Amino acid sequence: MIERPTRIGVQLAPQHSSMQATIDAAKRLEEMGADAVFGWDHFFPLSGDADGAHFEATTQLAAWAAATERIQLGALVFCNSYRNPDLLADITRTIDHISNGRFIFGIGGGWFERDYEEYGYDFGTVGSRLRSLGESLPRIRARWAKLNPPPMGPMPILIGGKGERKTLPMVAEHADIWHSFVGPGELPHKLDVLRAACEARGRDVAEIEISNGASVRDGIGGVGFERLDALHAAGTRLLTIPLSGDDSPDGYPLDRVQAFLDWRDRKNA
Repeated sequence: MIERPTRIGVQLAPQHSSMQATIDAAKRLEEMGADAVFGWDHFFPLSGDADGAHFEATTQLAAWAAATERIQLGALVFCNSYRNPDLLADITRTIDHISNGRFIFGIGGGWFERDYEEYGYDFGTVGSRLRSLGESLPRIRARWAKLNPPPMGPMPILIGGKGERKTLPMVAEHADIWHSFVGPGELPHKLDVLRAACEARGRDVAEIEISNGASVRDGIGGVGFERLDALHAAGTRLLTIPLSGDDSPDGYPLDRVQAFLDWRDRKNA
């Protein structure tokens, strides 16, 4: 059994904010001791003013990589549909070098229809998007092996989603981290499915870090961690808090993160 520390990530939604504010927030999270900072891969805000300020994922992540020194970073998650897989492999390898080997490669099938429509991508169906993801992952890994220089180290692959027929088998085949928003009541069943998929491929499910989305409501005032406690008891070790540029008048409310870091430290004591 692999013993993993409990970790806290923060997703800084690149919306309703300036680029400098996102960079400053990433630097501050590093100073606070967060383990990872994530962006997302969309072209328009997902909340608030639908046409509000927004930034592209890969270039923003490169800026974060240059501005920080310790914290891991990545997208939660890249949409497989938006870039040729070989190009995405090259982009992420390059950001990995900018970060000196701190990059997490997160990817999923995609879902936000407006992105597809306005940028000219074929939206297809859930099934077709997941089939495409399954075809892209071997290409991405093969391109990393061909690049000169290659990624700086074993770049962790994070796959987001919870589908039992397509996504979890892909997690078993390719992922180092599995991310979902599955609740504590459903998580044990999903882990059983993932364990069976790993065994069919000769892998130990313990090789995969279990990641889940937290909620700022979980830690208001330093209380209300029952859901996170239950996720942790089921095996989750990476919890990520979502923050947006419009969450408060002052931008990203980073003060909310401290209660989660204290919870992490109690778990790791």
